[in-house]
Amino acid sequence: MTAPTKTAKQSRIQRKNRKIILEAALDVFSAHGYRGSTLDQIAEQSGLSKPNILYYFQGKEAIYQHLLADILTSWLEPLAAIDSDGDAVEEIIAYVKTKLDLSQKHPRQSRLFANEILQGARRISTRSQDHLKVLVEETADKIRAWSAAGRLAKVDPYHLLFSIWASTQHYADFESQITMILGQDALGDQTFAQAHVFLDMQFRRLLAP
Repeated sequence: MTAPTKTAKQSRIQRKNRKIILEAALDVFSAHGYRGSTLDQIAEQSGLSKPNILYYFQGKEAIYQHLLADILTSWLEPLAAIDSDGDAVEEIIAYVKTKLDLSQKHPRQSRLFANEILQGARRISTRSQDHLKVLVEETADKIRAWSAAGRLAKVDPYHLLFSIWASTQHYADFESQITMILGQDALGDQTFAQAHVFLDMQFRRLLAP
């Protein structure tokens, strides 16, 4: 059998199986990283046979690359959406909120990406890396322009972004540490609501011109 191509029209069952495989792989990769994960684990998690998985994807790396590309797309869209004509502080605060929302709704994606970075980011494609760098440079230019116009405090744009990423992704990547300290089984809406309030206050004070 030949695996369905991107351009081929897929049946409902094919779309369903691809989704099952990707969901299972997300569980496995986010828990064990790329090196610690196997197709056998993904097959067990998905309830599908290994040959069935290989019908849809060429191998473990193909599944992993697909997930990485999806994660980067969902993460870069909010960065690209920062409007240089909008209110400087509000645009960045909205970005902080979106990043925290992503950590709450998609913690596995954040942990998968964190594992990849810890392993040296070797499997992030050159194209994706270049796209990230371009968007960061464009965002840095917006922040510099806002600061120069007195619409934003003078801050280093790169370290501002690093701080936002660290502050928001922490709630997904270090969830176990947070739940241990707070005595919770899992992070709930209340904890994230409190995080929103705190990060909003922190970054407003930092960014106010």
